[in-house]
Amino acid sequence: MDEPRLNIPEWSVSELSAALKRTVEDAYGQVRVRGEISGFRGVHSSGHAYFCLKDESARLDAVVWRTAYGRMRIKPEEGLEVIATGRLTTYPGRSTYQIVIDSLEPAGLGALMALLEQRKQALAAEGLFDPARKQLLPALPGVIGVVTSPTGAVIRDILHRLADRFPRPVLVWPVRVQGEGAAEEIAAAIRGFNALAPGGPIPRPDLLIVARGGGSIEDLWAFNEEIVVRAAADSGIALIAAVGHETDVTLIDFAADVRAPTPTAAAEMAVPVRAELLERVAGLGRRGLACWLRSQEPRRVALRSAARALPSADGLLATARQKLDGAAGRLPRALLAGTHRHRGDFSRVAGRLTPLVLRNRLEREGERVRGLGERAARCLRVGTERRRDRFAAVSGRLGAALRAALAAQRLG
Repeated sequence: MDEPRLNIPEWSVSELSAALKRTVEDAYGQVRVRGEISGFRGVHSSGHAYFCLKDESARLDAVVWRTAYGRMRIKPEEGLEVIATGRLTTYPGRSTYQIVIDSLEPAGLGALMALLEQRKQALAAEGLFDPARKQLLPALPGVIGVVTSPTGAVIRDILHRLADRFPRPVLVWPVRVQGEGAAEEIAAAIRGFNALAPGGPIPRPDLLIVARGGGSIEDLWAFNEEIVVRAAADSGIALIAAVGHETDVTLIDFAADVRAPTPTAAAEMAVPVRAELLERVAGLGRRGLACWLRSQEPRRVALRSAARALPSADGLLATARQKLDGAAGRLPRALLAGTHRHRGDFSRVAGRLTPLVLRNRLEREGERVRGLGERAARCLRVGTERRRDRFAAVSGRLGAALRAALAAQRLG
């Protein structure tokens, strides 16, 4: 057997792990690795993300610190093929090496389209793209809110088109439309417009336009982010999505109430042409008046026919006038006859109402009242005597019972 080599330096486990860590970090300070994300189960409670990058024959542990995760435009998703940029290091606690990722990007257009389709299906399954959720656009909005970049040509095109068709007050919420933080700003703008109180110091828009000019799928990616899609779907204000050119499709197009092929087309959808609207209203007024006149003509003819068939006023009142004249001639005689009849009735009644008759009746009623009073007095006396006798009997029994009780108490 070979004797131990005493001249080989001795390492502690920690020293060897630290030396390996320095060696790996020095040799692979910054790398770009292509692979498929595996084992991603969401962000840890600490805010960090842990997963693996794998290909056909190997796998590499990966970690994204919380600060880097918040800045990422493309977030990790299970099964997504990406190109990860970061630095290699070791984790002495498990004697493994891993990549600390600073940024992620899809590995080609195919991976990005696959991610887009996967996200579209997931959001559609939640019902965010359901046509029943969509609102009708107002015919003529009082205030229009626009979410876009304040420096691009898009806002100028929209304002110019609105001024040409039907000038309306416009509120612009400036946002970044691509790059880091763009999705968050767009979603915050949509929710901010919805949070405005009706009748407040800042008018609440009746219609929203979310707009951006054309670009690559990477440039338009902010409008595919879930936070933007959910904000558009939750908007209580009707929303037009005008992102890119006619051939560009983003997820906000499916969540919006209406998709416009271009920002200029969105302005055209938002308001009608003022001159055309005035002409249309005037035309409807003329048509309405003509229809009313046509509808009145048959009624006018029918009224004239009915008027000709009616008798004249003199003919209708002739019989009534004759009756009135006859009644007026009979009225004096009838009044005299009625007066004589009532006078005879009064005389007959007055003959029965002499003082002697009244005095006799009063005497009879007085005797009747006195008789009733005497009967009442007798009844009262009899009733009182009966109650007195009953009371005396009860008192005697109570006295006897009391004496018996006292006698029983002394004997006891």
